[in-house]
Order: sequence, then C-alpha cells, then structure tokens
Amino acid sequence: MERSPAAAREGPVAAQEATERPTAEEEEESDGDGCGGLWALPVERCPRRPECDRCSRPQKVCLCPYLPVHPLKVSTCLYIIQHPAEESRVLRTVPLLAACLPQDKCKVLIGRRFSEDRYPELAAVCRNSNTLILYPGAEAANLEETALHPSGPSVIIIIDGTWSQAKDIFYKNSLFRLPKQVQLETNISSQYVIRTQPTNRCLSTLECAATALAIMEKNEAIQETILRPLQALCSFQLQHGAQIHHSKEHLLKNGLYDKPMPKNKRKLRRMELLVNNVKI
Repeated sequence: MERSPAAAREGPVAAQEATERPTAEEEEESDGDGCGGLWALPVERCPRRPECDRCSRPQKVCLCPYLPVHPLKVSTCLYIIQHPAEESRVLRTVPLLAACLPQDKCKVLIGRRFSEDRYPELAAVCRNSNTLILYPGAEAANLEETALHPSGPSVIIIIDGTWSQAKDIFYKNSLFRLPKQVQLETNISSQYVIRTQPTNRCLSTLECAATALAIMEKNEAIQETILRPLQALCSFQLQHGAQIHHSKEHLLKNGLYDKPMPKNKRKLRRMELLVNNVKI
C-alpha cells in the first residue's frame, strides 16, 4: 500500500530533520543577522511642523500677513457647526475665518449630533428670535431681505462640511430647525479653486461667512478683508503644484468628468439635475 508524502517522512529521516530544525530563537537571530542589525536601530519619529498660533498654518507658509492687523469689529456673532472630518483637513478655511474675528464673535463647535442636554448654550441660541441658520432650501429666505429689518444683534449658524455632511447635520438635529432659515442668493463664483465644489454657485464656509457678515453689517469691506487670506492660500498652493478644481457641474457639462458614474439612482439623478441647470 502506498503512503502519502507526509507519511513517507516518518521514521529515522523525520527524527533527524527534527533535531536539525532551528529553534525560534535561532530563527530570530538569523533574521537579525541578515538585516545587518537594522532591528536594533531606534525608530525616529518625524516631528510635526510647528504651526502658527494665529492662522493654524505651518510657520513656513504662515498667512498672517494677509490677515487683518486687528480682529474685525462686528456685531453679528457666528456659530460654526463643524463636522469632525473637517477638523483634520490640511486646507480648511475655518481657522482663517476665526483669525479675522474676535473670539467671542466666532465660536466653533465640532460634532455630528447636538442635543439640548449636552449643548444648553447652543440650544438657547437656537431659540433666540434673532438667530438665523444659513442653509439653502425651498423654505429659506433671502438673507439680504432679512437683513433689511434687523431687530438687534444677530447670530448666524453655519454648518462646515461637505454637502452630504452638512445635510446630515441639518436634518438630524432638531435644534437647527428652530432658527429662521436663510440663504445667499448670489451669482458669486467660489474663489476656493483648490477644492472641488458641487456647482459653480457653491461657496466655502469662509466665503459664506464673509458674504453673510458683509450683508448683516452693511459693509462690503468686511468681505474683501476675510477673503484675502483665502486668495493667498489658493495662490500659494497653485504656485507649488496644485491644480485648479472646476466644479462637478462644470466637469459634467463639458464632458470632462472622468470618474465612473454612480450606480445609486438618487446620486445619478442629482448629476442629471446639475447638467440641466436645476437648482438642488
């Protein structure tokens, strides 16, 4: 009867191989010798580049020369509701916005869910009749028309994140349905050209805040001042290899969209609306 290859190794030959097989300690020593003792070398951690305390940019590319010398004097207070994913983005705009304003006029809250129990101060702000939330939609009023009849110092809530993240935060937090909903009705194109926007009319958080403050404070110079560091940021990135990002709307209309079309019917429908100039 034939034996399997494994069974054929039984007997004296197997016993001899067992005595010749190296132990685990011997294998480790052999590996270490083969690598020339590299395992014994200390691991050097790459230090994080020092950041500017004011603009939160690396010190070598600090944007403070483009910020106002002193924080802008405004009566309107901003509450920035920031999705956690935005906090780690290298080219985020909220730190530049905050650097342009007094600390008590630009408050940043990070998270996805905001309950009244955990955020009593935010809840009180949302219940204030002078509070507005900047979020587009069919029910949103024109901010310029709302600003014509002020009843006191206003608070504007702005959600910072991608459009899908902002939508999730807006609709899944009942507190944000309490303030009056407003939107910017403007044909301004975004100057934040180093990041892809859904449409040509979509603005970055900094741009939305700059436009809204200029309207509420009735001072166009505020918008110009806040946009200056953003323009410098984009200019620097483009000079060092970054490419201009056209909006998804522009890419689709001009046949330049090179990514696979989504299989999800809802997402595919949104793309069709972009091509057909339907406001979404």
